[in-house]
Amino acid sequence: MLTIWGRRTSSNVQAAMWCVVELGLDYQRHDVGHKFGGNDTPAFLAMNPNGLIPVLRDGDDEPIWETGAILRYLAARYGEDSFWPREAAARAQIDKWAEWAKLNVAMNFSSGVFWPVVRTAPKDRNEAALATALRTIARVLDIADRQLADHDFLCGDAFTLADIQFGHILYRYFDVAIPRADHSKVRRYYDRLTERAAYREHVMVSYDELRVA
Repeated sequence: MLTIWGRRTSSNVQAAMWCVVELGLDYQRHDVGHKFGGNDTPAFLAMNPNGLIPVLRDGDDEPIWETGAILRYLAARYGEDSFWPREAAARAQIDKWAEWAKLNVAMNFSSGVFWPVVRTAPKDRNEAALATALRTIARVLDIADRQLADHDFLCGDAFTLADIQFGHILYRYFDVAIPRADHSKVRRYYDRLTERAAYREHVMVSYDELRVA
């Protein structure tokens, strides 16, 4: 049995939970962080001294923190070869896109766009910085659009760990009130993701509680 600590409105928790459910694993999740608190208690800090979510424990094993580490652990232990190849060279092709998505899409969007638009009061926004962040995201999604031109998924025709790292941020990207460049292949890819039950349940989650008036 997996135990996950983290609120369902955290995009990092959403990535972990999407992966857990795609792999068909049993789990218990505890709301921690933001309005729930609990991530600064001695018990939580003993699991993750950073006080951040998500944290995962598989049975009685040592806790795992950092979303990328959690995802790779789940993929290596429970995923099929098409999801996370056992052969190093093939696995690296998935991993490079997963890292690319985490660093260039998820982090840039979350810090540069989502926080300023959703979690910052309008009077406090730096509109010039937001415009720069939107241009950065557009350039990054140009790469994804080209990559998805001839494939159903980010790394080919099979759903992989890279799709978790890339796809989990797209719900917010397409939902939040921002101008978006035309990326028809990314949009088609996102529409396919929304057909997956695990994506709808664990990623397409309202973030209204995070809004700042």
